[in-house]
Amino acid sequence: MFGFGQLIDVLKKNPKKIVFTEGSDPRILEAASRLLASNFLHPILVGSEEEIDKAAEECGFNIRGAQIVDPKNFDRMDEMVELFCELRKSKGVTPEQARGMLSQANYFGTMLVKMGVADALLGGATYSTADTVRPALQLIKTKPGNSIVSSCFILVRPSATGENEVLAMADCAINIHPTEDELVEIAGESAECARIFGVDPKVAFLSYSTFGSGKGEDVDKMRNAARKASEKYPDLPIAGEMQFDAAVSPRVARTKCPDNEIAGHANTFIFPDINAGNIGYKIAQRLGNFEAYGPILLGLNAPINDLSRGCNASEVYSMAIITAALA
Repeated sequence: MFGFGQLIDVLKKNPKKIVFTEGSDPRILEAASRLLASNFLHPILVGSEEEIDKAAEECGFNIRGAQIVDPKNFDRMDEMVELFCELRKSKGVTPEQARGMLSQANYFGTMLVKMGVADALLGGATYSTADTVRPALQLIKTKPGNSIVSSCFILVRPSATGENEVLAMADCAINIHPTEDELVEIAGESAECARIFGVDPKVAFLSYSTFGSGKGEDVDKMRNAARKASEKYPDLPIAGEMQFDAAVSPRVARTKCPDNEIAGHANTFIFPDINAGNIGYKIAQRLGNFEAYGPILLGLNAPINDLSRGCNASEVYSMAIITAALA
């Protein structure tokens, strides 16, 4: 099962470059110094070289060898502006407007990924999820066949056997009221994400009802979404609608749905809306002693992830590895 050593081994074989949009933040600098001490992930810090060096010195972090890129004197800015205008031509963005937007680290960093300067991006230590997702949607765009960006949390807990217990939960951070078809897309992306972390996905579409025990529009939505997902991904074990206890407890599953092979053994959970998802993963984190990694953004053409504004340097380091491993 999942351990960070596995992701690091993957990255050692094919090292990546990751851009941090908040280059002078002490948490970013601490994480960058740890990455620089290794050879599997190369940080690119966005910001003024003078400010970043000063902040690193004041905090006592060695960032020697880090690539620092300042939007004010980026040598490929004309090329970046031209590409930006091309990507946003439907909105009539002028070169002058483009330069103004590219002075913002979130837009500038996203364009570094678009241009291939970096393989991945991690931001949001000081700004909102929306400010990470918006440039990604506008410039990186969704993968072919995808209509939305969604998110997944990976939850990890050591078990008595010595192996980590790993679960995936979605969508807990992006889509407020996903439709049936959006839930299908979320399930497919979450299952792919789960596999990266060593999970053999068994997907449960969660509800307050188990196979018709309850009634209502929300029940119908999850039942229909589960059916559509099964049709779209015939090789993926999917069941629903079902209550959480039926999804994870073999004893409860034997009572509520004895003939279902996924019930009692699910490890990838699709929530009906952001309320349920956000509450659910935080209960697992705070009361179930799971480490929660995410939100991991899914459905984009390149790995771009968002940090919590309350994150610490260890979380930045972990999310950097996760983000790069998705590249």
